Amino acid sequence: MLRFIGFRLLQAIPVLFAMSVITFVIIQAPPGDYGDFIRSQMITQGNASIAAAEAAAERYREEHGLNDPLPVQYVRWVWGILSEGDFGHSYFYNKPVADVVGERLPRTIMLALACHLLATLFGISFGIIAATRQYSWTDTVLSFVAFMGMTIPRFLLALIILYVLAFQLDVQGLGSFYSSRYGGQPYWLGPFQFNWAKLWNLIQHVWPVVFIATLGGLAYNMRVMRANLLDTLNQQYVETARAKGLSEGRVIMRHAVPNALHPLVAYQGVIMPYMLTGEIEVAIVFALATVGPAIVASMGIGDVYVTATLLLVLGATLIIGNIIADILLAVLDPRIRVGNDG
Repeated sequence: MLRFIGFRLLQAIPVLFAMSVITFVIIQAPPGDYGDFIRSQMITQGNASIAAAEAAAERYREEHGLNDPLPVQYVRWVWGILSEGDFGHSYFYNKPVADVVGERLPRTIMLALACHLLATLFGISFGIIAATRQYSWTDTVLSFVAFMGMTIPRFLLALIILYVLAFQLDVQGLGSFYSSRYGGQPYWLGPFQFNWAKLWNLIQHVWPVVFIATLGGLAYNMRVMRANLLDTLNQQYVETARAKGLSEGRVIMRHAVPNALHPLVAYQGVIMPYMLTGEIEVAIVFALATVGPAIVASMGIGDVYVTATLLLVLGATLIIGNIIADILLAVLDPRIRVGNDG
């Protein structure tokens, strides 16, 4: 197993390299850079003349290497990552990109993991319930929920919920993780005293994001689990287990469900990027301080290194997710052998 993990990590190196090249080139493809953003800001907000704004923008380009050829900029960025762990400097935030990512990525992963756990738990549970009650009203209702979850665009659902909360229910504090009262409070008030009020305040602010991102994953998990379990329940070994006198519940949970889980476990390799993109779409609508709004904002103003680093991190989650999925499959089914390790 360790040999397999090491081999997969080595395979990830050229993939990440190719991803970084493609990402950097695509980001730089549209005309304009951060110098153009500076020029427009000086003209529209600083009342500077066009000549003065252009001179300031050109001076900024020279100082920060924006006039260098694209290959030179790319090599400088990659060399900084490999030699010093330096992902570049953010033009807009005026601080290292690592600090920008470090502030937003943990929140994004926290939300994505919460969505993933809820989508997996409810999706598998609903799939089992629907499969064991095929063609009943329960199966119909759950299948309708899955259909809606897979067909309604997440950004549209986010806009609808935002409209209802903001204009119909007059909910305050949208676009933040906490109310002003709880923002500066720690989670641990003492050795054995947890700040449950702050946690509840967090849930009140992020539940739309979690709900919408979870719905899509739940729908997929339920449909796959239902189809696989229906197929598994017709297999010969399941009939044999029934013939031995085992209860139906034990036949389902001990024999059918573990084998029906295989495709879902394999799907975990892509579920984290899927949940991240789901969280990103909704977070953009709700203007939460996560990775999504940072990517969109940095692309709009030409903050190249922020965009490239965030997209590279999202690509790395796909690779890591696939490795974890392979390991889980080997643990779930002893018949699966990885490489020569058995």
